Amino acid sequence: MFVKSQNFLFSVSKLFHQHQQWRGMGGMTKVRLKWVKNKNLDHVIDTETDLKAACILKDAIKRSPTGFLTAKSVADWQKLLGLTVPVLRFLRRYPTLFHEFPHARYASLPCFKLTDTALMLDSQEEIIHQSHEADTVERLCRVLMMMRTRTISLRSLHSLKFDLGLPDNYEKTLVMKYPDHFCFVKASNGNPCLKLVNWRDEFAFSALQKRNESNVVTGEDSRYREFKRGQSALTFPMSFPRGYGAQKKVKAWMDEFQNLPYISPYDDSSNIDPESDLMEKRAVGVLHELLSLTIHKKTKRNYLRSMRAELNIPHKFTRLFTRYPGIFYLSLKCKTTTVILKEGYRRGKLVDPHPLTRLRDKFYHVMRTGFLYRARGLGMVSRDELLLDKPDDDGPEEEGSEEEEIVEGSELEEDSEDE
Repeated sequence: MFVKSQNFLFSVSKLFHQHQQWRGMGGMTKVRLKWVKNKNLDHVIDTETDLKAACILKDAIKRSPTGFLTAKSVADWQKLLGLTVPVLRFLRRYPTLFHEFPHARYASLPCFKLTDTALMLDSQEEIIHQSHEADTVERLCRVLMMMRTRTISLRSLHSLKFDLGLPDNYEKTLVMKYPDHFCFVKASNGNPCLKLVNWRDEFAFSALQKRNESNVVTGEDSRYREFKRGQSALTFPMSFPRGYGAQKKVKAWMDEFQNLPYISPYDDSSNIDPESDLMEKRAVGVLHELLSLTIHKKTKRNYLRSMRAELNIPHKFTRLFTRYPGIFYLSLKCKTTTVILKEGYRRGKLVDPHPLTRLRDKFYHVMRTGFLYRARGLGMVSRDELLLDKPDDDGPEEEGSEEEEIVEGSELEEDSEDE
């Protein structure tokens, strides 16, 4: 059974603080590493950028009182959707999801409504949200528990809605349903926020702790027992780009980092020296936990930036991703910067997919099938054929190890968006 006492977490943090606080930023030897391109993970960003845009448009059409959207109403949404093409062209790419028809009064104005297939997928999504509501509530509580004031702005939360797997109208269907968990408040600047009503000890247990506890239960690891007794540190799973792990300087650095005490992201960090190595490992733990709470094990760097102060992570936090390429991967695809938790993927596929990510895979298959059939001029296929499960279509070569390569002369611009 998981340890659920917050007192335990604070006592461990205090012990580690007393034991290691003297270590300053100069304590660990740090190595500057070149950015490494991972083709499999870049492909994930490629496909899910269009997937997310299509899901947002699907929800917008569903919310519309008329049941459709005009091309004019979405003309300015390209940046919002993260697209590199105009929205009208994007909608026309996927006739299996969006049915085009002329406006009743203005024949030259294109309109789009959801196809029967899209409506069927949407109803399946609603069923998943209902059946996994307790899991969604727990993840939202954990996000709030990591915040310094136990609050998050609705603007920041809305940006994370797709990544956290929240229902489209979560403010009404989820938040208002659990008044003993959440409430709406206004920040000092007047911005609306979501606040955690009560601290929940049963959730104050990180994904890294759960993983190690599970290993103890199955008899795979005795190190976690030592960690609970304060006799050892808790280590992060690491998967180095090819060639990095064998470098003596990198190995020495990572060994030293792993031997630092692990501070739970749900612990109070106010007494830790912000310039210490211990605080750096704590910040890595916070980012690791937040990415673990996303259903796709990834999010955009800008979304993290909006929560930086509440999470108590460094101003130039991007350097944490580039310093620890065994834990994180930064993708520069689709004109944005996305951070991915590497342990969440194996050969470009989620290791432990959430039911909602499985449905989104089916959604993307329907998108892709409609695009290919339209491009080939073969007309539309049957709905039954569209809904066939084809989880591994049009992906990169999956055999062998992760496709990673050091890009010469490509030092990643650190914190270019964080200044």
